[in-house]
Amino acid sequence: MGAGVIGAHHGRVIGGLPGRIALVAVADVEMGRAERLAAGHGARAFPSLTEALCGVDIDVVVVCSPTGRHGEMAIEALDAGKHVVVEKPAETTVARIDEIIEAREKAGTLVTVVSQHRFDPATEATLAAIDRGELGRITSGIASIDWWRGQSYYDSGSWRGTWDLDGGGALMNQGVHTVDLLVAALGRPVEVFAYTGTLAHERIEVEDVAVGVVRFDSGALGVLHATTAAYPGLSARVQVHGDRGSAVIDNDRLAFLHATAPGSDPEELPTGTTYTRAVPTAGSDPGLLSDAHRLQYLNFLGALDGTERLRVDLETNRRSVAVITGAYESARTGRPVTLR
Repeated sequence: MGAGVIGAHHGRVIGGLPGRIALVAVADVEMGRAERLAAGHGARAFPSLTEALCGVDIDVVVVCSPTGRHGEMAIEALDAGKHVVVEKPAETTVARIDEIIEAREKAGTLVTVVSQHRFDPATEATLAAIDRGELGRITSGIASIDWWRGQSYYDSGSWRGTWDLDGGGALMNQGVHTVDLLVAALGRPVEVFAYTGTLAHERIEVEDVAVGVVRFDSGALGVLHATTAAYPGLSARVQVHGDRGSAVIDNDRLAFLHATAPGSDPEELPTGTTYTRAVPTAGSDPGLLSDAHRLQYLNFLGALDGTERLRVDLETNRRSVAVITGAYESARTGRPVTLR
């Protein structure tokens, strides 16, 4: 469901997995857009998901609609007994994600939320080092998204920059992937405190700047910074720090990894030293966007046939959305928010 930019990208990924999955139907409220995408794959076009479910034999529904419609689309597909791939974030609130979870439990089918950067080599190298204990006790982390979006970006669609359909601004729409990686590295978030502002754009309801702090169940502390008001636009960056090592992922590439092997002592470096040991090349290049999505599709298909564990489910995405919506609540109330 949805034949816009990201829907077309999913179409390319699906088309690159012949014999595993095929695009058989495209649904979009703009039929011309649905027809153009469908024609490139020999699929049928429909003006709604309801008509597509009635008109074609479908096993998996891919939801690429505006965020605020993810839940209704996913639940309709689940109620029809289908498996679901839903673009990030799963929904705009934790309560709506819980509704999708309830529908999934009734259907007994699989749902994955697109979090393709968990499949990047940079992420896998960092999380593996954490799992092996090479970063020691994780003490802190930073998720920073320093991007620029011109006013034309928000003016390009009536749903952009709205609470109802976008679910938020720089933190929810642009920052959810980076927040997700921070949560993957630091564990279960339990409290957040934040400020937000709309400082560089007009005619939007949501924030273009957000800053905050997150406390994790382990005791680790995280910093959030997300903006679409950093001209001309810099990078998305995740830093993870422990008492035996640190890792930095910058624009999906592993920019820094200093790990101490279990059983050895960390080096005592002078204050202010920048450690410059060569970064492992296995984690230095996550490849193209399409490859990241492709790896998540392969995991989803493996989970369907029982050969792999589903690596990103609704509960996984729920934690990241809880951090973001908690930050919004904190900004509104001026108080820390306990996460559940």
